[in-house]
Amino acid sequence: MTTPNRQQPNRQQLVAKLHKALRAQYQLVEPDTQRPLLEQVLYACCLENAPYDTATRAFKRLGESYFDLNEVRVTTVAELAETLHELPDPPRAALSLRRVLQGVFESTYSFSLDNAKKHSITHGIKTLEHLHGIPPFVVAYIGSTALGGHYIPIDLGATQGLYLTGIVSQEEYDGATCPGLDRYIPKKAGVEFGSLLHQFGVDVLTNLHGASVKKVLQAVNPDAKRMPKRGEALPLPVPPPAPAGKDAQKAAEAARTAAEEHRPAGPQAAARPAGKTPLPPPGSGPKRAADGTPVAGSKPGPKPFVVKPNVGRPITIKPEVAPPPEPQQPVAPAKKAEAAKKPPVAKPSAPAKGGAKKPLGEKPTAAGKPGTQKSDADRGGSTAKGQSGAKAKGGKPATPDRHSDDLSRRKPR
Repeated sequence: MTTPNRQQPNRQQLVAKLHKALRAQYQLVEPDTQRPLLEQVLYACCLENAPYDTATRAFKRLGESYFDLNEVRVTTVAELAETLHELPDPPRAALSLRRVLQGVFESTYSFSLDNAKKHSITHGIKTLEHLHGIPPFVVAYIGSTALGGHYIPIDLGATQGLYLTGIVSQEEYDGATCPGLDRYIPKKAGVEFGSLLHQFGVDVLTNLHGASVKKVLQAVNPDAKRMPKRGEALPLPVPPPAPAGKDAQKAAEAARTAAEEHRPAGPQAAARPAGKTPLPPPGSGPKRAADGTPVAGSKPGPKPFVVKPNVGRPITIKPEVAPPPEPQQPVAPAKKAEAAKKPPVAKPSAPAKGGAKKPLGEKPTAAGKPGTQKSDADRGGSTAKGQSGAKAKGGKPATPDRHSDDLSRRKPR
């Protein structure tokens, strides 16, 4: 007599059993939503794959060890990892912290994410997703706690726990996805299920063969048979190969990640867009072998780009120097002769007080009253008579007006 095959429970039934088993084994940890949104994001970076109390201590030490968030942003990954040494993977948490801070600073030029809460939940999630290098666990955790959405945060430990219970398949485990999980959990129980699942995932990572993990697996799906032997670790997910068209993007992302891990501290530690950083010409740099070591005898590569501080130079005021006097140009003899021939026009002098005295060289008019000098046309007759009368032996005209002769002999000023 053959026993009929028992029907395997579907995913919805397994999720309901898992929720019940987690309630019996763990307690809910209420999230602290009183902090600013950016601080909650940084705390979520520390919480990934880590216990709640360990993440709280690491985040508190981070605030005590550095002056402000800008100092955390310009610190190297190695120094941040030393501060977060209690976490299971300090370099990963340190890299996530600095990437988030750099992305927020480049987008808003400040350290605030309060604008993500002013609009809808979808707008807030898109704002977080646009930050370069932010983990999906952090986006889902903030969406379920701070933004009030219905998301289930899943990290590596939670993915391994779902794989051991048979809820996710091997392909979904390698891709680190669990489609439809939020549909099987009501929204009012989403925060509770996410907290309990996170604690279960931490136990899977730290104590895989412990009593808590075994109790949950026996209560959910004892027929899964995915538990490794004692002393062996669960194999890590193997991501599927990327399509042929995305090979270059994957290689560039890996190179960018490696460069950020070894980037020095200071103003040059910030990640910059490709268009704003001067890049060396293609083909430059030392030739390297297949393992990445430089070939001996090859030309050295270009110098690394370093941002220099913008320091203003002191202002120096030079004393004003008077320009040298212009040399006087000599007057041609022909012009001197022309100037000597032209009689100068006398300026009218101011009348003296009382009117008793009359100026020198002034002749009385026909009426017997003093007046101005006559023009050449008025005195043409008299001058003609004098000139036609006689000339001196030296060729000089004999004129009765000696004052005019003196003025004509003077050099022009």
